[in-house]
Amino acid sequence: MTNSIETFPPKDSREFLIKSGIAGGIAGCVAKTVIAPLDRVKILYQTNHAAYRGYAFSRHGLTKSIKRIYHVSGVRGLYQGHTATLYRIFPYAGIKFVAYEQVRRLLIHSEDYETNGRRFLSGSLAGMCSVFFTYPLELIRVRLAYITGSSNKPRLLNVTSQVLHERDFGNLKETPLRTSIRRISNFYRGFSVTLMGIFPYAGMSFLAHDLATDFFHNPVIKRALRSEKDERHLSTWSELTAGALAGVCGQTISYPFEVCRRKMQVGGVESRSRFLKLQNVIKSTYRDAGLRGFFVGLTIGYLKVIPMVSTSFFVYTRSKSYLGID
Repeated sequence: MTNSIETFPPKDSREFLIKSGIAGGIAGCVAKTVIAPLDRVKILYQTNHAAYRGYAFSRHGLTKSIKRIYHVSGVRGLYQGHTATLYRIFPYAGIKFVAYEQVRRLLIHSEDYETNGRRFLSGSLAGMCSVFFTYPLELIRVRLAYITGSSNKPRLLNVTSQVLHERDFGNLKETPLRTSIRRISNFYRGFSVTLMGIFPYAGMSFLAHDLATDFFHNPVIKRALRSEKDERHLSTWSELTAGALAGVCGQTISYPFEVCRRKMQVGGVESRSRFLKLQNVIKSTYRDAGLRGFFVGLTIGYLKVIPMVSTSFFVYTRSKSYLGID
């Protein structure tokens, strides 16, 4: 047993970084594919899409929304924007898990440093790092999911071009460089809100997962729930449950930020000059639906987050084992 453990590469090695990034990317892609139809409906609700506004708070709204999308666009409609999702989620999940492993290694040197605060901070910093590098792809994905109608099939390049040229700087006397920088900033609509939301979401997700994992590793619980033959891994059921708890905790604490972010991301669809500010989004959301407006689609969020985060952590853990980097 000792010799096999010593063959694992150290966490600061290039081999570990590459393989953990691949494992994280695979985990993210599998998880997002599982919940893609729910993700699209949630985006339509969060952005207050006119065609789906009436379904948001109805009892069978989710079922009706999925049926409507299928009737209008078929199965492809349920996965509209999913290609952009995969382009984004592979580097996003890869960077997130790599960053978490490395930040955790720096902040938690030994068991004496294994505190909930350091666990939370490790997850938060990892989430912020991954968001920074992949946010433009996330915005494009949301735009693709927002566009509806059988006669208007969005293309990745078309949506990218639209976002790039949404704000007209023709009246501003600026250098081409500054204009280019401003156009690139179009891809970071809602970015500040995303950072505000990802800090508690990622931090709480990783913290909850670590706490749940500790619980299932308790000798008493371990004997009751999994085989004693495997000393390193939890049972499948335990791993999936730990991931589900992580997703629910993270989703609950960060959901209002997500609603505001979605509305800011699609602001340019209705008007090229419409660049929504956070305070305006908060006011309009509260005016239209009160406090519950900040939690619209949360039920779908829970339905989505349980299989997504469970699958993500589970596939990541097993992929690491398969790649030999436990």
